[in-house]
Amino acid sequence: MPFQNRVDPYGTLFRTTARGTLMGNRGGALHDERQEIVRPYKSRRWIACLLQFKGIHRTVMSPRMYTELFFLDEAVAFAAGHRPCAECRRERFNAFLHAWNHPLGAPEIDAELHSARIDGDGRKVTFQAPLHSLPNGCFIDIDGSSFLVWDDALFLWTPEGYTGRQRRPDDRTVTVLTPRPTVECFRQGYQPQTHESLTLV
Repeated sequence: MPFQNRVDPYGTLFRTTARGTLMGNRGGALHDERQEIVRPYKSRRWIACLLQFKGIHRTVMSPRMYTELFFLDEAVAFAAGHRPCAECRRERFNAFLHAWNHPLGAPEIDAELHSARIDGDGRKVTFQAPLHSLPNGCFIDIDGSSFLVWDDALFLWTPEGYTGRQRRPDDRTVTVLTPRPTVECFRQGYQPQTHESLTLV
């Protein structure tokens, strides 16, 4: 059975045999000795990392080690509330920091993102916005499904990739899954990396 370590745009951890293009973590071990998820996060440090870095080999869900999480792409990682790793993805982190446009470091960004991604009861924070106002890379919820906003279209997310392209309507208010500070970074020019399936739909 696959591990419960894939992340969807809502930030939920689920099981699938589909592979992701980025790895990440939430500040520590989320699993127990049976390799079962027992908590949604360990700290406010939610990052998205490269799958491979400096030849380091990891055994997934090792005892007392951080829980490796996997995302379809960077847009999904952002929607779930993660940010680029400042070590293995330093260039992307610096670009994100520049788009944030505040003299902050990683701990301060993590603190601001944390309150924008989950509330005091651990539920995902969303907000309402006109669809026409959203930049590329945002995720929205429509009737319980998550869609990526890109140019003039909406793309249905699945664990395997994007499908179900539909025209992006201009006169609709939607529920936004991507945290508000991250949406503002997209408006400032940060463009998240997307899965190759986006170009095939």
